[in-house]
Amino acid sequence: MSPRIEAYTHANNIPETVWGALRAQEARSNVIYPFALKAKEFGQNDTAQLWLAYFNGAGQVTFVLSCTRGDLGDYPIFIVTSIPYAECQDEVITGPLVLLAKELRSKVQLDRVFAVFAYAPVAHMFATVWQDQTNVARGDEYYRAAFGHCTRASFMNAQEPRTLPSDRSIEVWLGRAEARHTEQVADLCFQFAETSEPYTLTRQQALQEANSLISRGQVWIHLIRENSEDWDAACIVAATRQSANISTITKVFTNPEKRKLGCAERLLRRVCKEIFTEKRGISLFVGTSNSAANVYRRVGFAGLGTTENQMEGVEIWLEIGFDKSKVKLGHW
Repeated sequence: MSPRIEAYTHANNIPETVWGALRAQEARSNVIYPFALKAKEFGQNDTAQLWLAYFNGAGQVTFVLSCTRGDLGDYPIFIVTSIPYAECQDEVITGPLVLLAKELRSKVQLDRVFAVFAYAPVAHMFATVWQDQTNVARGDEYYRAAFGHCTRASFMNAQEPRTLPSDRSIEVWLGRAEARHTEQVADLCFQFAETSEPYTLTRQQALQEANSLISRGQVWIHLIRENSEDWDAACIVAATRQSANISTITKVFTNPEKRKLGCAERLLRRVCKEIFTEKRGISLFVGTSNSAANVYRRVGFAGLGTTENQMEGVEIWLEIGFDKSKVKLGHW
């Protein structure tokens, strides 16, 4: 049997073989699997979604690619593979990626492919193959991240949380954000996006995102006040990708004026505790140059290296952009 590509323009058309491949890698498939599950509810006239599956010579699905659209615009190309990270050598991944790129090119406009996010070796190879096939040059590296994961066991064994300064009169409130918190959530979403070039938001888009997160119960907020003054928003944590056993944290941001008080760690612990009443695991991506990895390690996330060796046992995921003069930038 020869390797082949199958394309699906609606999630309801995705066969069980592909669903099974995604479930088998439930945590690492978080950029594709949860959205595909949600897309089952989309109308049949939705033409913005596309999934490609690569079947090897034995009929096994070893790569899944998505080209989909979210609330705020098109997502990058996401690629997940069942091939272990350490085995993603050029001679193993080039053939499948050549076929996937060829099929993708036949299905979408060239300007739709503005970036790719995948295991670092897969992202590098796809960017090279896409450039060769389309003459759209690979561009900047947008995001280099480590994949972290937390279980109930590792969370329970996490270090004790930081306490508030004893010499200051500080009160805190932590919980799932409600409609009354919309403006505060929107402001922190806006500030977060300002640090996430090229995916910045207007104030109106940040408000749209906040409304969406709150209405779906996907964002938590940490409020703080000192000396009985007004409550300020110190931090938000969002978890927007949900599947049967895994929840993925997609946003953690602390108000710069409220840092050094342990707010992110405190809220992250609260969120994890709630999630673990329903899920078996939590995943996230954290930039390799982001010191927040230390917070995640304290909470119980593995896969982010160690304090002594920050690259030990780390799977690097990479987002590579394409020539901005030839593509239409989306958002994620």
